[in-house]
Amino acid sequence: MTDQTASAPLRVAAIGDVHAAPSHRGQWKEAFAQASGEADVLCLCGDLTNIGTAAEAEALAEDLRACSIPVLAVLGNHDHQGGHPDAVQAVLAQAGVRFLENETVQIGGVGFAGVKGFGGGFDGKMLDAFGEAAIKQFVQEAIDEALRLEHALKMLDTDRIVVVLHYAPICETVVGEPEAIFPFLGSSRLAETIDRFETIRAVFHGHAHRGTYGGQTRRGIPVYNVAAQIEKPGGRPYALVEV
Repeated sequence: MTDQTASAPLRVAAIGDVHAAPSHRGQWKEAFAQASGEADVLCLCGDLTNIGTAAEAEALAEDLRACSIPVLAVLGNHDHQGGHPDAVQAVLAQAGVRFLENETVQIGGVGFAGVKGFGGGFDGKMLDAFGEAAIKQFVQEAIDEALRLEHALKMLDTDRIVVVLHYAPICETVVGEPEAIFPFLGSSRLAETIDRFETIRAVFHGHAHRGTYGGQTRRGIPVYNVAAQIEKPGGRPYALVEV
């Protein structure tokens, strides 16, 4: 992929939770076309489909034909629902989408890394690996996702990095959702990993439809909840951030 000048600002459009379906073909076509005119790259932050079928992925792929900029993505929990996330990924990969669970990408001097993430809660209320095997497995999944992200970040040698997630890394951007479900919306383990890398300029996630648009990690790294259902600056369905 051809890079722009390494020092030039890069405009990133990001959206999550588009929940594509065959019955709603064309729903995102206009937004993707608009993003192509405003941004240099489009990031899709999971829940690309409703129940994780190839037919839903095909509907999204059709809408993505309106997009003329590189598209990077991670999967979300809905994309795993049907038990065939690889099929969803394969359809969209054929449409030109590059999945950050498989690789890191550099565009315009900016490195992109991403994982789906997982739940477990935030800060002092994070679930610990104690008790039944099922609880330990749940916590281990969150740990494994954080480790996958750390591995990807270490592979990047750029002075600017963007992280793409589905689950939230901080509590601040899920505020607005019922507090009882916070543990299922994300994990601070992701933020702990992110804060170890000084070159990260922005983090995008989705999943929390009724959350809050903006927040930051303890080190001050900007985090954006870009679920399509979240109100964003400029009234767009996607966020537009320059890094």
